[in-house]
Amino acid sequence: MALVQSIAAGDQQALYALYERAHRLVFTLIVRITNSAETAEELTVDVFYDVWRRAAAYDPRGGSVLGWIMNQARSRAIDRMRFEQRKKRVGTVADGPPVAPAPRDPAEILDVREQGRLLRDALQVLTPAERQSIEAAFFSELTYREVAARLHQPLGTVKTRIRSGLGKLRHALSELVKDR
Repeated sequence: MALVQSIAAGDQQALYALYERAHRLVFTLIVRITNSAETAEELTVDVFYDVWRRAAAYDPRGGSVLGWIMNQARSRAIDRMRFEQRKKRVGTVADGPPVAPAPRDPAEILDVREQGRLLRDALQVLTPAERQSIEAAFFSELTYREVAARLHQPLGTVKTRIRSGLGKLRHALSELVKDR
C-alpha cells in the first residue's frame, strides 16, 4: 500500500520496487491467458504503466494491491484475446478499414467537421516520431513489434513513443473539448 501511495505522489523508485515484486506474477498470468510470451511482455509493461497512471485511484477497500494489479493484468489479457479473435473474424487488412456511415443532416456534418478540427489541433502536440509510430500502429493495424521493424527502431522506443503520444493526445483532446 505504501508503494502505491508513493507512486501516486510520482515516486518512480516506488514503481520500480512494485514492479520488481509483482512483474513475474503478472507476466505468468498473462502468458497463461494469451499463450504468448511476446504478448505477455507487452501487456506486463502496459499494466505497470496503468499502475503509474492510476495509483491515486487505488482503493484498498476493493482488495489488496497485488489483487488490483492482477485484475488489471487479467482484464488486459482477456481484452487482447478478444481483440485478436475479433480481428480474425473481421478478415484481413486487404478488406479495408471499416467506413463510418456518412452524416445525414447538416448538424451531423458540422459535428463531424468540428471533431476533425479538434483532432487535427490535438495532433499538433505530438512529435513527428510519436505521430509516425501512432499512425503506423493504428492506421496500418500493426503490433508494436511490427511498427518497430517497419520504422527500424527499438521495440521499447516505439512503445514509449506510442504511449507518450496517446497520453498527449488524450490530454490535448480533453483540454480542447473542455474549452469548447
